[in-house]
Amino acid sequence: MPKISKLFFKTAILFLLVGIAIGLKMSISGVHNVTGAHAHANLLGWVTMAIMGAYYALAPAKAEGRLAIVQYGVYTLGVLIMIPALYMLLLGNPQYEPLVAGGSLITFAGVILFAFIIFSGERQAAKA
Repeated sequence: MPKISKLFFKTAILFLLVGIAIGLKMSISGVHNVTGAHAHANLLGWVTMAIMGAYYALAPAKAEGRLAIVQYGVYTLGVLIMIPALYMLLLGNPQYEPLVAGGSLITFAGVILFAFIIFSGERQAAKA
């Protein structure tokens, strides 16, 4: 399995743990105001990153290029910024809204890079 696939899977499982922890906290407290952060941690962190890892495992030529590691870094940075900022925003701290927006834009840039990798030819992706 390519190194980038392992990175995506290891990071995905960490986000799953975060998502479950947020869900448990909501369940135990009976306060569900951070549902959005819980959902984003699970969908953008766990599910999407696992799918990205699976793609790179199935397309090892695409996983070899520098662009794949850049894509991992950009996407992961965006999610790492967005999830805690969204959590804080949903707790009633409006000053975190710019961080949520910034993290969202960085995450989107990571998705755009992933789309480029998927749609590019094998040679272009391996050289990047």
